[in-house]
Amino acid sequence: MGKTVAIIPARGGSRRIPRKNIKPFHGKPLIAHSIEKAKKTNLFDRIVVSTDDEEIAEIARNYGAEVPFMRDRKLSDDHTTATDVIEQVLQKLEAEGEEIEYACAIYATAPLLQPQYLIEGFEKLKNSDAIYTFSAASMPFPIQRTFKIDKKGRSIMFWPENFNTRSQDLEEAYQDAGQFYWQKRRAGNPPFRFAEYAIPVLIPRYLVQDIDTPEDWEQAELMYEVIKRSKR
Repeated sequence: MGKTVAIIPARGGSRRIPRKNIKPFHGKPLIAHSIEKAKKTNLFDRIVVSTDDEEIAEIARNYGAEVPFMRDRKLSDDHTTATDVIEQVLQKLEAEGEEIEYACAIYATAPLLQPQYLIEGFEKLKNSDAIYTFSAASMPFPIQRTFKIDKKGRSIMFWPENFNTRSQDLEEAYQDAGQFYWQKRRAGNPPFRFAEYAIPVLIPRYLVQDIDTPEDWEQAELMYEVIKRSKR
């Protein structure tokens, strides 16, 4: 039987929040939260961090993850996708003789991640014919009534025909929560898409927050504190 592996991408460069992946977040480096949540599931034979940065590598090891090799420089720029990084890690591990049955990409910027949803994603993947499971959340407002702002600063609806439609009469929409992505490791798998071979694991919106800007960071810290207090 093959192994179950977690991969946490964490490059050193971050323009909007310098050193984001190891910036202190409620008493520990941001990436430490993802490593610790992965460990709490007891699902993984290996927890591997992919990074191009020696300081990140050292911190990752201190919190119980592996950094068996440093990331190739060509996969460390602003244009490299997480999919490219994860595939490189899996291919290198397999080239070293590792047989991988399940792999899970966990983002380093997901301090609100709860182990129960990682476990749910694994169980849904293992007990179905799906190829992927991933974290998702419902949209807080009907997307059918959203609008854009044009060059003149005016509001233009994407779907004007829905202006007078009641919210409860519009179909609910969902978004990628950006926390984790499980996959069955098989040759010839199609790339991850929001498609019939991918099962969403629905997570409450109060546990979902992208961290791309300083404002996002502050919002995530506030949410984390509220969640922490509610468990006391």
